[in-house]
Amino acid sequence: MTTAPIATTTPATAAPGVSDASLLGSNLDTFLTLLTTQLKNQDPTAPMDTNQFTQQLVEFSGVEQQINTNNNLKTLITLETSAEAISALPMVGKTIQYNESTAPLSNGQASFTYTLPTTAAAASLVVEDANHHIVYQTAADPSAGSHTFLWNGRNISGTASPDGAYSLVVVAADASGRPIAATVTATGTIDGVSVNNDVPTFDVGGIPVPMSNLLTVQPSPI
Repeated sequence: MTTAPIATTTPATAAPGVSDASLLGSNLDTFLTLLTTQLKNQDPTAPMDTNQFTQQLVEFSGVEQQINTNNNLKTLITLETSAEAISALPMVGKTIQYNESTAPLSNGQASFTYTLPTTAAAASLVVEDANHHIVYQTAADPSAGSHTFLWNGRNISGTASPDGAYSLVVVAADASGRPIAATVTATGTIDGVSVNNDVPTFDVGGIPVPMSNLLTVQPSPI
């Protein structure tokens, strides 16, 4: 009787909703079933070489240890992220400046800061809604440095815009018509903290702001 070589297995990719541990367990069960069947039906006068299946068992064990290590790391990251979010709870109600160009319009006011690295020959400010539609446009201070822009929520026709998230775009160019890249930040009040996709996040007027984007915390009024 000839004995077929041990069937090798090709690592499969876990389907959505199937954990790596479950996939590994399924592959290992299949391997052991094949191994047991071949051991039962091997030729007694020509026993199988154990090196091949021993090596595969070692590989399964190594993969299992790596999965366990990854799961433990995920747990530690989740705990650390949750702890960071909890520690930020006292900041609820604080007004912050953060590194994004989107600010909440609330009570007829949205606050932005834009910085020009050099003086521009021409500059304008464009306010866009969440769908990137132009809502308002006005001339900008073209001088180099940081400038505060407080938008009163009025659109181009002078009608009050609904509360929500609005972005500021700075269009600037030098005397030769070359564009000048401006930096834009926003200001808003923290309404809550949460964890979004393992990222500790501030809720600023309905806008999710990663805590890593925090620039400054404004002092509370006396």
